[in-house]
Amino acid sequence: MAVTKEINRLEKSNVKLTVTVPKDDVRTQYQNMLKEYTKNLQIPGFRKGKVPQEVLERKYADALKSDALGRIIESALQDTFENLPRGERPLPYSTPELQDEPKLDLEQDFQFSVVYDVLPEVKIGQWKGLMIEHPYAEIGKEEIDRELEEIRERNAIVMDRDDNAVAQKGDVATVDYQIFDENGEAQDDLQRKNFTFTIGANTNGYQFDDEIKGMKKGGTKEFDKEFTDDFMEPTLSGKTRKVQITLTELKEKKLPELDDDLAQDVDQKFNTLNDLKNSVREKLTKNLEKRLRDIQLSELLKEIMKNTPVILPESMVRAEVDGRWRRLARYYNTTVETMMELMTSKERREEIEKEWHETAEKALHSRLIIETLMEELNIEVTDEDVEKEFERIASETGADIEETKKNHNEQTIFYMKEDIKERRVIDIILAENTLKEGKKENYLDFITDNS
Repeated sequence: MAVTKEINRLEKSNVKLTVTVPKDDVRTQYQNMLKEYTKNLQIPGFRKGKVPQEVLERKYADALKSDALGRIIESALQDTFENLPRGERPLPYSTPELQDEPKLDLEQDFQFSVVYDVLPEVKIGQWKGLMIEHPYAEIGKEEIDRELEEIRERNAIVMDRDDNAVAQKGDVATVDYQIFDENGEAQDDLQRKNFTFTIGANTNGYQFDDEIKGMKKGGTKEFDKEFTDDFMEPTLSGKTRKVQITLTELKEKKLPELDDDLAQDVDQKFNTLNDLKNSVREKLTKNLEKRLRDIQLSELLKEIMKNTPVILPESMVRAEVDGRWRRLARYYNTTVETMMELMTSKERREEIEKEWHETAEKALHSRLIIETLMEELNIEVTDEDVEKEFERIASETGADIEETKKNHNEQTIFYMKEDIKERRVIDIILAENTLKEGKKENYLDFITDNS
């Protein structure tokens, strides 16, 4: 179809696309549609496939034109979008909206317009020669000892405690619990059987560790529990509810000695405890380096964003926020609609939406800067680069390199190349700016802080 097009930029990364379809193409599409109908339509008084076109047009004139109009618009848009540059195509989550009400005249060129969101125009401002100050952390004996204790925990032997033993911190408890509503009625969606957790290890989301201490196997206890305003379960946040717990099993952990035997049990590649400690230090160092890199990049991007204003289309931000709702709903094994209904109030939902909206805008702004620099710096990835990436993946996973390659297809290799490009751009950004150490932080706080 030999269409002509005109694109006008509107506000907020919105465009208006006007398409003109020559009357000859309009007539051809219309005639093809009529042939399709006459071949398949059956009208009383005529055999199937023998309905004259003039009868069809006289009987269904308006419906035929409406159908033809829809087909022509769909076909014209498909042809047009395929030949548009990436920055002028509609975003995947932005449905083109038809403007006005186009009329189909078989004796004239057909023109229509649609409006939709596109990728924002990004003009990178100053991104070199900046200076940022960032926190930092170091790895010491405390960090290594904590990691070794976690290894001991993972290799602990769990044994039943005596029936007369009372629950205490460090014990592994299995309970049946039930939470009641404000009227004292049991809530079916807030009960569970055979829930197992380690007392005092912060793995019990409902936080009744203290209440279970002192209980014996087979015992049942009821108590009022006050839940915080930001509690993970929206129906309980800021409320006080009665909770009932039955302790069905109680076990204790026997931690292994921190010695060469433990090291050998962890991995056969370790011969001594020192081998294990060195491995722990290496792991913590890699985590620290990755976290430091992320923080440095984040601080630099904040400065680059000031120099690179971007107008984000609402559909783009909305898609990010909706994605968060879906992930939250999956976490609680429910639907987005139910998740939102369970929110304590409309005000709370609006507060969450506002927070997520702001976070999404910052994340998208940063992402667009990285992607634009990837294009402007013309980063290329060779076959040799891909081969080295396979070697890196195989080394980190302990897999055979040929097996690693078999697990990748054309699409995953494409994403691998994009990841390599992104890492190189980040390397360049970090190298072109001054990174100054600021406040020293505790290692654990430094690693886990998401602010």
